[in-house]
Amino acid sequence: MRRSKRSDVDSFIVMDVMEAARLEENAGRHIIHMEVGQPATGAPAEAISALKSAMDDGALGYTVALGLPKLRARIAQLYMDWYGVRVSPERVVVTAGSSAAFQLAFITLFDAGDRVAIGDPGYPSYRNILKALDIEVASIPTTLESRFQPTVADLQAEDNLAGLLVASPANPTGTMLDRDDLEALISHCEAEGIAFISDEIYHGIEYGKKAVTALEISDDVYVINSFSKYFSMTGWRIGWMIVPQAHVRRLERLMQNLFICAPHASQIAALAALDTIGELEDNLAMYTRNRALLLEELPKVGFPKIAPPDGAFYIYADVSDLTDDSVALAKQILQEAGVAVTPGVDFDPARGHKSLRFSYARSTEDIVEGIRRLKIWMDSKKAP
Repeated sequence: MRRSKRSDVDSFIVMDVMEAARLEENAGRHIIHMEVGQPATGAPAEAISALKSAMDDGALGYTVALGLPKLRARIAQLYMDWYGVRVSPERVVVTAGSSAAFQLAFITLFDAGDRVAIGDPGYPSYRNILKALDIEVASIPTTLESRFQPTVADLQAEDNLAGLLVASPANPTGTMLDRDDLEALISHCEAEGIAFISDEIYHGIEYGKKAVTALEISDDVYVINSFSKYFSMTGWRIGWMIVPQAHVRRLERLMQNLFICAPHASQIAALAALDTIGELEDNLAMYTRNRALLLEELPKVGFPKIAPPDGAFYIYADVSDLTDDSVALAKQILQEAGVAVTPGVDFDPARGHKSLRFSYARSTEDIVEGIRRLKIWMDSKKAP
C-alpha cells in the first residue's frame, strides 16, 4: 500500500531507549531510568481521589470540545496565582496533553510549506510534528553563550519565517529566557508578522527565579502547558493552551473533529491537581536535591562539561571527549552499566552526536544508584 512522505518522520529516540530498557528489564535486569522526562511520583493523591468519586457517581463521557468549564476557569486562575496575569477562561483550550496542543497550534497557525523556527538542541517532536504536517523546519543552532535559546539576531538571519517556537525552561538543557530576552523575541515576531508559540510545560519546576510566561508580555501569542511535568501526570495525557480570543472558535472546530475532547477522566483529575500545590512542592524539593547531586557528582564520574539547568529536570552534557556517536555510547551505558540515558541526536540531529541528556526526574535513591553505576562503568574504561 502507498505511504505518504509526511509520515516518514524520525523516531523519538528516547522512546526507543525506553523500549531497549524494557527489554533489558524483561530479561531480569534492574535498570536505572535517567532517559525519560517522567516524574517518579504519580498524580497527586487528591486528583486520584476526585476521579474515584466521579466514577462512583456515574459514567464519564464526552465533554465539550474546549474542556470542562470549571477546569478552564481554574487554569485561568493559575495565571493570576503564579504570574499576576489576568486570563479569560474563554481563551483556555484543554487538550489531550501538550502533544495535541502542538498539533492544534501548528494546524491553526501555519499552512503547508510555511517555515517555522525552532532552536537546536530542542524537543524532537517539534521537528517531527511539523514535518508530518508538511511544514518546513528552520533549525537554529543555539549556543552555550545564548543559554541554548534563540536570539533576535538568529531570527534576522532567517528568511520568510511564519513562526517561532521557544521553550523556557527548555528540554534538554533546562535553560530559561529572562524577561528582557523573551520580550525581545516576542516584539520582533510581532513586528515581522511571525506567530509566537511558547512551550511552558516545565513551568513550576524552577531553581531560583520563577519562569516568565509569554502572557506577561503579550496576548498575541500561543502558550502551551501540560499537567505532565510539575503536576506529575504524564500518563493522563492532559494539557492546555492559552490563545488569542479570535482563535478560540477556530481551535474549537478543530478539536471537535480531530479529538472530540480531552479525556473526561483526566480533566476531573487535573481540576483537583491544581489545588495540591503542597504535595507538588515536595516533588520539586526532590528534583532540587537530584539536580544538586548530579551537578556535584557527574564531573567526578567523568562528565565535566555540563551547564547548570535553570529549570526542568535534565542535564545536557558534552561528551565529545568520549565519543562522536552518542547513540552508540548510550547503548553501551545501558547494556554495560544498566543505566538508561538519552543520546543528544534526539534533540540536535546536526551536533547531538557528541552529547547525552541525563534526566533526574526519578527518586533520589535511583539517582544515587545511577551515579554509582556510572562511576563503576567509567572506572572500568580507564583500567589498563
